[in-house]
Amino acid sequence: MIDIDPASSVPPYEQLRAGIVAAVSTGVLAAGHRLPTVRRLAEDIGVAPGTVARAYRELEASGIVETRGRNGTYVSFSDDPAREQAQRAAAVFADQMRTLRIDTADALALAASALKA
Repeated sequence: MIDIDPASSVPPYEQLRAGIVAAVSTGVLAAGHRLPTVRRLAEDIGVAPGTVARAYRELEASGIVETRGRNGTYVSFSDDPAREQAQRAAAVFADQMRTLRIDTADALALAASALKA
């Protein structure tokens, strides 16, 4: 969760943008991760939807996130084509594991076993 300090001289959209950039750079938000909708995030952090929309637009302009129309906003993949493919494959794998209700530890063990084969 990103906290917005209303007393800060930094505008709320910039605090949000910087918080998402920090979460991406530290790996808290991985490539392919879907971000909350504008309305949902605005409600969660107590700001106007326009504030979140502006932060998302700025993040998209800098290539950190990508908007897929009605499908939502996602953390972008890297500029390295091989790594991008690997990240996309990992995102698909993670989605499948969630659908199958396989917990994280078991999913990672399955992936490790497959990589060793």
